[in-house]
Amino acid sequence: MKKTMWALLDDRMGSIGQAKGVILALGDLVNVEEKKIVYTRWAKLPNCLKGRSLIGINEEESTHLEAPWPDFVLSISRRTTPIARWIKKQSDGKTKIIQLMHPGNCGLKDLDLVIVSEHDAKKSKGGNFFFITGCPHRVSKEVILQAKEKWEAVFSRLPKPWLSVIIGGSIKGRPFSMENAQTLGQEIKNIHQKMGGSILISTSRRTGAEAEKVIMEELKGIPAYTYLWGEKKENPIMGFYACGDKIIVTGDSVSMASEACGSGNPVLIFEGKNWLSAKHKRFIRSLYAKGYAIALEDNDALEFVPQRRLDPAQEIMEKIKDII
Repeated sequence: MKKTMWALLDDRMGSIGQAKGVILALGDLVNVEEKKIVYTRWAKLPNCLKGRSLIGINEEESTHLEAPWPDFVLSISRRTTPIARWIKKQSDGKTKIIQLMHPGNCGLKDLDLVIVSEHDAKKSKGGNFFFITGCPHRVSKEVILQAKEKWEAVFSRLPKPWLSVIIGGSIKGRPFSMENAQTLGQEIKNIHQKMGGSILISTSRRTGAEAEKVIMEELKGIPAYTYLWGEKKENPIMGFYACGDKIIVTGDSVSMASEACGSGNPVLIFEGKNWLSAKHKRFIRSLYAKGYAIALEDNDALEFVPQRRLDPAQEIMEKIKDII
């Protein structure tokens, strides 16, 4: 009989994206049931206080959790860890917990597999840790082929080659400055002048209206397909990953950079100045060291060819197979 897994999906889109990548990689290995988790204000309490409980969960709006208990539970963030531990307790310890991202040091003994990015390895002591580069994502070979088939027709009016540009922005305590926006705009323009063709560009809520304006002013007159923050149309991000002859991505998002490197296309990372945290920098250096990406400012950026696709979800799937 096929094993069962509950995936605890909350309101964090980055975490959900990671979970979806793992679920996609698992395929028919297990029967996965997605469980919606809605929080109350008590969710902000430390996990050491919540223990093995449903404290901080809006039980009326969340999916009801009841027996029969699953063989596995996929916990996608620190906040879902107490729920996963509660489920294991209800099953008399029979449910195994697979944890994405470091949950903190409380309750690690309850977790059967903790999947952590290498750039967080220093704080990972004890427990059953499995280290990956970047984070799991949904950008599989199949997804890329499907996106290319769909979006090439949409972008076909634009001259080739296509330069995809995916822009994040401010991170906690670190704003995306106008200086960085100006520099990024100039770097994009420089790459385009050497490549020719068109730009496929996306911004986010974290970019900020003023920074977005500065960047787009630099790119004025260049043929482009835009998906700027607030535009009401279908999100073309998978098309950008699939169709970009080269991809420029800002280094502020582990998820975004991991997805870009999962495309198999050349990825150029913008780091900027006085912006990224030490953790972000460790992550980016690991991408460079393993041949997944290159710095946008590097003299060899235009000639860069990735050594392989970044596909941590497949690595995780193989690890999960070991405990099924």
